[in-house]
Amino acid sequence: MKNTFLVLLGCVILASPNTILAQQSSQLLIDGAMTECHAGRVTQDRASRVGHFKKGQALGEQAVALDDRSADAHFALFCNLGELMRIDGELSITSVMGFRRMTKELDRTLELAPDHLAALSAKGTFLLRLPPLMGGDKEKGEKLLLYVLLKAPQSVNARLGLAKSYCANGRHSEALSLASEALDLAQAQRQDDFVPEAAKVLAQLRVNAAKAD
Repeated sequence: MKNTFLVLLGCVILASPNTILAQQSSQLLIDGAMTECHAGRVTQDRASRVGHFKKGQALGEQAVALDDRSADAHFALFCNLGELMRIDGELSITSVMGFRRMTKELDRTLELAPDHLAALSAKGTFLLRLPPLMGGDKEKGEKLLLYVLLKAPQSVNARLGLAKSYCANGRHSEALSLASEALDLAQAQRQDDFVPEAAKVLAQLRVNAAKAD
């Protein structure tokens, strides 16, 4: 029995360096994919944006292939796939297959890490944007974003998603408050990928609120 234990222990020891190396390699790929996703968001030139997201997609795919059980790997891939689908602004479903793949990566992220706040924020935003026939659910979407804000009060993306939803429902005062907070937070946290979007959303909400008065 003792010899069997020693043999098993030896196998674990031998396997550990490979496991650690795979995890380290996966993390480097994840970091690279998220860096590309961020760079694509702040780049103004369309071709450069596509280039960043394509590179990020490739890195994300490698990370998933190396460690399919990594929630962050699937989210990094989702991030780049999602940005490619909204390259010209709001989410544009130009490819059903592309959309399915993107949502598959998001759902896989939450399957592996149900409390992944960035993924929950993205899920909530999608539920608000999509029509019911495509799985949209405004009530559930708002609940998810409120949960994200409860867990991460500094979340800019969740605030912007809620602000748009509230505005659409005529809750203009609450919408403006959320959008204004989102812009302040993005600037304070130097989130240069969110500052332009937050400013754009706030400006549009002010116009909508003025029209409603």
